[in-house]
Amino acid sequence: MKNKLFIILTVLLGACTGDFLEIKPKGQTFYESLTNKQGVNLLLTGAYADIDGVNGTVGDGWASAVTNWVFGGVSSDDAYKGSNSGDQNAINAVEGFFSDAQNLYVSQHWTPLYDGVVRCNDVLKALKSATDMTDAEKKLVEGQARFLRAHYYFELTKVHGKVPYIDENTTNPTVVPNDHVLWPEMEADFKMAANALPSRWSDKGRATQWAAKTYLARIYMFQKKFQLAKDLLQDVYSNGGFSLMPSYEQNYMIKTINNAESIFEIQYAVNDGFPNSPNAGLGESICGPSFIGSSGFYLPTHSLVSAYRVSADGLPLLDDTYSADDILPFATNGSSVLYKGPVDPRLDHTVGRPGVPFLDWGIHQGLSWVRDPSNAGPYNNKKNMFLKSEQGALSNTTGVRVFPNANNYRLFKLSNVIVWLAECEAEVGSLQNATTLINVIRNRAKNSNVVRFADGTPAANYKVEPYPTTFPTKDYALNAIRYESRLEFAMEGIRFFELVRWGIVGPVMNNYLAVEGTILPYNKGKVFNVGQHEIWPIPQRQIDISVKDGKSVLTQNPGY
Repeated sequence: MKNKLFIILTVLLGACTGDFLEIKPKGQTFYESLTNKQGVNLLLTGAYADIDGVNGTVGDGWASAVTNWVFGGVSSDDAYKGSNSGDQNAINAVEGFFSDAQNLYVSQHWTPLYDGVVRCNDVLKALKSATDMTDAEKKLVEGQARFLRAHYYFELTKVHGKVPYIDENTTNPTVVPNDHVLWPEMEADFKMAANALPSRWSDKGRATQWAAKTYLARIYMFQKKFQLAKDLLQDVYSNGGFSLMPSYEQNYMIKTINNAESIFEIQYAVNDGFPNSPNAGLGESICGPSFIGSSGFYLPTHSLVSAYRVSADGLPLLDDTYSADDILPFATNGSSVLYKGPVDPRLDHTVGRPGVPFLDWGIHQGLSWVRDPSNAGPYNNKKNMFLKSEQGALSNTTGVRVFPNANNYRLFKLSNVIVWLAECEAEVGSLQNATTLINVIRNRAKNSNVVRFADGTPAANYKVEPYPTTFPTKDYALNAIRYESRLEFAMEGIRFFELVRWGIVGPVMNNYLAVEGTILPYNKGKVFNVGQHEIWPIPQRQIDISVKDGKSVLTQNPGY
């Protein structure tokens, strides 16, 4: 579904080119040529084309990438910016919580996502006048367009909070205020999509009823509507026809994309005739490891690695705080793994550690494999990496980018549903059910493949076990579930948003920043301000051009 050929179409339609409010007028010729089945489906393809957050008009989509590696990952305790301090220094302000309303990444997050909104609205407008489509065909298109529109609004809301609501009936977007969080509008779109869409398509990557229900449940959880979320997640879990992959790492390999666990994936295509393979996760194009010639952004933190330590009985330590004493020792020459304590095996499927095999690239060589260790520690991200044996065939071979590859981004997996359902059970249901669900995840980890040396021996002292008894209290359950979420979904761009949703982002991030300030000098003195830093600013440019009667209709977020 994702095809950048349709960027050309969208430009011809006059969709956003620099600011989403600066929309060129659309004449009658536009609607006459596209208000038919073929035109509507072209517009729908254009709406899908933006789903990776890269619309071809603003940078390379690093700020707005669907993986949320900047705002969901680097801003959390999971990931460092990486590279060196001067490269893409606008991210430094995001990572250190000193961004302002003119930050380049703040503005470049906003614009491509509103471009996606406009593309969806164009679909819905053209659909109204298409006379060669049946009602059933129109319903399918409307469901997909509204699913995509709600997705774009959710991405905007997580980062900017209250944003203006522009739909297919809006005639003057420059006078629309940002006076509420758009939960009702997103709910309505996802509900319609859940009722309109089929359970499966032959085309991979199209929105389905199960993806819409999962997304709607996610929206409910952000609003603490746990019973509503629980009902939907239980439906997906019990009736969706999805199943966990046998081994954890199979969710992060090119050869197992669109697998039995996948509910909704962003489809990537590589070496398809376009320079830099823009359909292959261009928004993460600078996130590949430096040892292959990439830029070395988005690297795992010491905090994340320490989270995978387990007790002698294979259970998470569930530490309330993170300290410098928790940092695992590592070999800088790749000759050995110095930490001998037990660790969760998901660690080495997530993080490239010195002395541990890095997929089929050989033993991780330590600091020499990181562009600037003083700025980013000794680790590499593993989940978005391709195999050495796949290089060229399934990774980019054109232009200057060496990292874009065919490893889809799994937006929703059954594992997400299980962990979120466990949280809902802990909040409004049964602690026994919550324990059982988390143990489904832990048992999969227990039975997964482990990383091994060439002679077949495990690369570390791996151990993971299910919880032996029911969670004793709600507080214990929620702590365990939140910890499991980090272990299962680390480096997938959701950590910061989950910390905000759980209401613990302030203490977690301030503890992390204080410890990291003693390890990496560039972190020293950084502080997270509760009540401000949960979201980023409204871009100043948008405030300046959103004017009615000489006054801006957009309200800036507190503290900016």
